[in-house]
Amino acid sequence: MHFPPGMVAVAALSGLVATAAAVLLAVVARRRTGPRRPAHVLLAVAAGAALLSLLVGVATVLAAGDHWAHEQGQRTGWATVVAIGTAVSGLAFAAGLLRLPGVAATAPGTARLALDGLIMAAALWFVGWVLFSEPTRLLGAATPMACPAILVATVSAALGAGLAVIVVFRAAAPRRRLAALGAGISAVSCGGLGLAAGLCQAGPTMALTGAAVLAAALLTVALAVYRADRPGQVDLDLIGSDGEYAVAPMLAMAASAMYHLLQDGRFTAAGIVAGSVEGFALVARQYLTLKDVRNYAGRLAEREAHFRELAHTDPLTTLANRRGLLRALHDSAAAGTPCVLLGLDLDGFKNVNDMRGHDVGDAVLAEVGRRLRGNLRPGDVAARLGGDEFAVLMPGRPADADRVAERLLGVLNRPYDQAEGPVFLSVSIGVAGWAGEPDVELLLRHADLALRYAKQRGKNRIERYDATYDQLLRRRTTLEHELRGAIERDELRLAFQPVASLPSVRPVGAEALLRWHHPELGNVRPDEFIPLAEECGMISTLGAWVLHQACYQLSRWLADGHDVWVSVNVSPRELHAPEYVVQVAEALRAHHVPPQRLVLEVTEHAVATDLDELIRRLTALRLTGVRIALDDFGAGYSSLGQLRRLPIDILKIDHSLVAEHEPVRPVGADGPAFAPMVDIVMRLGHQLGLEVIAEGVTTPTELAAVVAAGCRFGQGALFGWGVPSEHLEAMLEAATSPGARPAPLPTPRRPLGGSGQVTPVAESASPADAPRSVNQHVGSVDSSREMRQA
Repeated sequence: MHFPPGMVAVAALSGLVATAAAVLLAVVARRRTGPRRPAHVLLAVAAGAALLSLLVGVATVLAAGDHWAHEQGQRTGWATVVAIGTAVSGLAFAAGLLRLPGVAATAPGTARLALDGLIMAAALWFVGWVLFSEPTRLLGAATPMACPAILVATVSAALGAGLAVIVVFRAAAPRRRLAALGAGISAVSCGGLGLAAGLCQAGPTMALTGAAVLAAALLTVALAVYRADRPGQVDLDLIGSDGEYAVAPMLAMAASAMYHLLQDGRFTAAGIVAGSVEGFALVARQYLTLKDVRNYAGRLAEREAHFRELAHTDPLTTLANRRGLLRALHDSAAAGTPCVLLGLDLDGFKNVNDMRGHDVGDAVLAEVGRRLRGNLRPGDVAARLGGDEFAVLMPGRPADADRVAERLLGVLNRPYDQAEGPVFLSVSIGVAGWAGEPDVELLLRHADLALRYAKQRGKNRIERYDATYDQLLRRRTTLEHELRGAIERDELRLAFQPVASLPSVRPVGAEALLRWHHPELGNVRPDEFIPLAEECGMISTLGAWVLHQACYQLSRWLADGHDVWVSVNVSPRELHAPEYVVQVAEALRAHHVPPQRLVLEVTEHAVATDLDELIRRLTALRLTGVRIALDDFGAGYSSLGQLRRLPIDILKIDHSLVAEHEPVRPVGADGPAFAPMVDIVMRLGHQLGLEVIAEGVTTPTELAAVVAAGCRFGQGALFGWGVPSEHLEAMLEAATSPGARPAPLPTPRRPLGGSGQVTPVAESASPADAPRSVNQHVGSVDSSREMRQA
């Protein structure tokens, strides 16, 4: 049998095309690197196996041309070789398709795709078996029968087509190149099937047609892989559309089986095997899906637990946060477990952030968390509530809590080593336990109250909650509310404590003291409402009212001919306000008061805040003509170097220096006993050109001691408490009655050059003569002692 030239040309062209495609796939595999290389190597191997099958089949067809009918046995053997090569090629193509990047990211994903492909392949093979077997025999007499090679090739073709269909339909758009690759792989198996079937029974035309299809399919695969690194991305949806790929093959198999039975067909072993494979593949696929869903649900549960724990954890210290503490409190309350709550607050932590930066502050907070975790008992819950505030929940007896609180006080007070130098902090601790029935909100409130009183009573200490704290809090809240309207309701008054000339004990001045009488609360002590005014921001309003009332009263006394001055206490908050200098000048001008008759008293505590800023503010005030007194000198804040720099006129010796236990008598000389500390301050003040006033003189012995020390002015209970303005006016009238000697007014003394001589400053200067230029651009400093009661 001689073949026409056209068939020979088809055979030769098929070989050339297949060879070119295989070479192209080999080049692509050689160039690919990384995770893409294994897939392309498999595709190149599959192309090589398909090429060998094609060449063997075509050679067999051309060699058996004249003896086609007489070489059936030999052709059947070569058909088996072609079928096996086609099957190997199909399996390699399937493996390469599954290994392509983006097709299956994990091993379970690969297994699911493979099972889906097997399900689809079994359905395709079963439907084909029904159509091409008895009684349907779709190809009639041309249907190849009784050739094992055809069976092997049909299995390979079904597997390739089934897997390609699954991968293409599961791929996300765009999937054109992936579809071309899947179609090429399916066509390679079909072409190999046609080539094997032609060799076995159907004839050379079928064989060469199969060879041409195989070569064209190989070229399609090569071009699809060559032009795209990642042919497509497969979307594995475990919930939404995972079952439909099993439903369609089952429906096809069921319909084919019903049709086969209706045509009086019989199920052979091959059909039963195909149905069994379909069933087992479906069971395995659903098992994998169920396992994946369970794993997914487990991961969701783990993530939910993880995020729930994060929601109850402080990210900086890894301690519990406020929500975590509340959860532990509610659990303890539900179980009825006795517990104690410790509230902790770092003293002075704001300065760390301001001076060293927030990075250092965060490092300190993290170290606080580590120290808390390392010094608590098993079962204790440490939490960071926010900022520098922490809490510790301790199940157990209060005595145990006291020991732990003492240990934490010592541990948290240790230096915090940082790269730029150690950070020194202290901690205040408030302790509270269940009061009767467990109440979470009440326990938190009690611990907070105890912590607040620990802060107010000096910090760096432990305070246990007491029921009186509630009463104090209610009174504090009431006082704050009532204080805001005290000026408008005319509830505030000024009392004046006289300053006496020594030794004549005649009033020459007065200190204005603020008093508050509430119609329901009665007389409220200054040391109670003044700190409250500082905290709630009302101190500037009260200070302005005191300044104007004092100037008003002073102007009346001066108009009546009394030679007197008045001093007003100034809070550091007022002193550092940019507008305070202008307020003082306006008050003097409004009430026609000579500036030198007004003395502004600044406590030693203000000196400890910001000395340079204080000097600028006091200098600006002195430019208005008023005099400055340093109150409570000797209380421990001022140093001699600071005293030399301060622009002040008067020193007021603190009563603790005046009230010495035993006055000292001069050594080796006769004379009255004197107070040595007062004597030292007197000498220091005179050397600096300052006038000195002794405060807190309460007994004749103390009076004699300060007089012996050379002090010219005194103030204290011995000369009178704070009295209404009319009482002080009566004292002034008595002092200026006929026969009474006029008392000198304390005048500032300024040293001249380096000599020890001093020159009094004239008091005849008028407000118009006082300089007006002042520096008003200053900051503010907090203080806890302002406008106090002497």
